[in-house]
Amino acid sequence: MDTLTSIKVLRQVVELGSFVAAAERLNLSTAMVSKHVMHLERNLGTRLLNRTSRHLSLTEAGTIYYEHCREMLDNLEMVEAQVRQSTGVVRGALKISAPVWFANPLFTKILAEYRSQYPDVLLDLNLNDRIVNLAEEGFDLALRVSHDDLRSSLPTRRICPIQFMLVGSPDYFQRNGRPKNLDELAKHTGISYYYSQFADQLFFDSSDRREMVKLAVSLRTNNTIMEYQAASAGIGLALLPEWLIKDDLTSQRLEMLDLGHIGSTASLWAVYASRRYLSPRIETFLGFLVERFSSTTEL
Repeated sequence: MDTLTSIKVLRQVVELGSFVAAAERLNLSTAMVSKHVMHLERNLGTRLLNRTSRHLSLTEAGTIYYEHCREMLDNLEMVEAQVRQSTGVVRGALKISAPVWFANPLFTKILAEYRSQYPDVLLDLNLNDRIVNLAEEGFDLALRVSHDDLRSSLPTRRICPIQFMLVGSPDYFQRNGRPKNLDELAKHTGISYYYSQFADQLFFDSSDRREMVKLAVSLRTNNTIMEYQAASAGIGLALLPEWLIKDDLTSQRLEMLDLGHIGSTASLWAVYASRRYLSPRIETFLGFLVERFSSTTEL
């Protein structure tokens, strides 16, 4: 049994906190994960893990061994990345976390353009509106949208602005009328998104003040695509990213309300785990996004 592979398995067991989770991550059976750990323990002549039915922890010897092995694996990955970069080869899997609404034609076009330049990179895209733990869940980077400067203990890079728009369906406006000012808007219903600071409140900025309009909530969801579908079905007004609704605005399946500047311009941020060295996959992908958006906010 290969010791280096066993060390990599042990790292996953420790960082994920269970043999089952490590097996799922590594696409191995739980029995094989256990064999890798036992292989290391036999070679070292000591127990590395304390195992109970409900809890897993490192022994004193296991803590020492794990810390040194983790540093060794990090250094090995960095050296391998440097060698690949020096030869101009960019390959391997790039695991990315992004919001659910990134499943749209515009962002997919970006991915296709990147793949055409780097055909040996596997894009492993996980779409979820929650904030993932990059280290524990094995992500190389996360794409996050924030209306404020992103606060993170990890390194970040701002990619581009993203405009959010207040929209409704033609059917909704036919039934409820089209508000002509903020007082009329306050009589309308909205679709609330859990993760947004604009859950049921909209802020409009003028030259000298900011006004808040609170909408009655007709539907609440934790999924942007559900928010989009609900707005399209005429359930209420929704604040949605332009990337997602651009085609709908063109075809007039959705209509934008223009009642002044709404304080909803956000930014797309990239968050990544390593401060010391970016793999060629991460570096080329981030560089590609920044270059793609350097001259325009349009995709």
